Amino acid sequence: MTGTHRWMTAVAALILLCHSPTNAHAQISASQVIQRLGYPADAKLLIIHADDFGVAHSVDEATEEALEKGWVTSASIMVPCPWFPEAAKFARAHPDLDLGLHLTLTSEWVPYRWGPISTKPVPSLRDKDGYLPPSEDKAAAQDNPADVAVEIKAQITRAQAAGVRFTHFDTHMDTLFQTPQLFHLYQQAAQDYHVATFIAVQNFGNGGTGFSIMPDSVVATREFQMHPGVPLDKRLATYKQWLTGLAPGLYVLTVHLGYDDQELRTITSGKHDWWDAPWRESDMKVVSSPDFQQFLKNQGFTLVTWKQVAKAQHSSNTANP
Repeated sequence: MTGTHRWMTAVAALILLCHSPTNAHAQISASQVIQRLGYPADAKLLIIHADDFGVAHSVDEATEEALEKGWVTSASIMVPCPWFPEAAKFARAHPDLDLGLHLTLTSEWVPYRWGPISTKPVPSLRDKDGYLPPSEDKAAAQDNPADVAVEIKAQITRAQAAGVRFTHFDTHMDTLFQTPQLFHLYQQAAQDYHVATFIAVQNFGNGGTGFSIMPDSVVATREFQMHPGVPLDKRLATYKQWLTGLAPGLYVLTVHLGYDDQELRTITSGKHDWWDAPWRESDMKVVSSPDFQQFLKNQGFTLVTWKQVAKAQHSSNTANP
């Protein structure tokens, strides 16, 4: 079956998912991931993941520094954004780093927008001005799954053409977690391209009703990321509080990096304390902090990548990576 036929089959099958319960028996447990990677049974695996690579030059610079210095173990690239070529150039120069695709169906900033990249018509993905809708709620309400399938394929194809060797998929603003139909397309893409997907059940819309997890999928124990309302000077303490005393498992800490410069202040203007420039520099300060790095060691975390998770997903090999 060709990739196109698989996509059409996935779209045609969406109606069957609407009343399907979340399939807890199909997933690969965190304990299986730990075992398959050869770590002790009581290991706490942590992916420190940088979102939004490619959204702005400031974000690209910060993300590249964090990856090169090992402050984060993973990042994902936004293909529709204007600074994608810079992120792709970095990816080509660092093919061994853990870089995924941040599949993007929203365009959330006020003075800075982008649209779908598909050369085929995808009318349901556009707002009145031709851009992707500004929120995950609006995207989920208006997006036709067939158009979403076309746009996901276009983003993956452009990344491949640019030489990005992606290791996983995740979803910008959790848009592909909003409905069972969108989530199915997300998983189908990962199966077609044989990569890991970020899945955290806590992120499903509508309380998880109707979502079905495909067989042999790895589901994170929990994701942590900062949300509005936490003062900048409390960020480090908040992250520490969240990550203290966790049980063995596979955890994801999602951060949003950048420098508090004029470019990023302009892009994020109008949405104070909403993943804005000061927020992103604060996250940068946390991950680069020797205090935070020592805290992770004291808590017994083992830092891993999505590339390792994919190895556990697709193999029962217990050799240590």
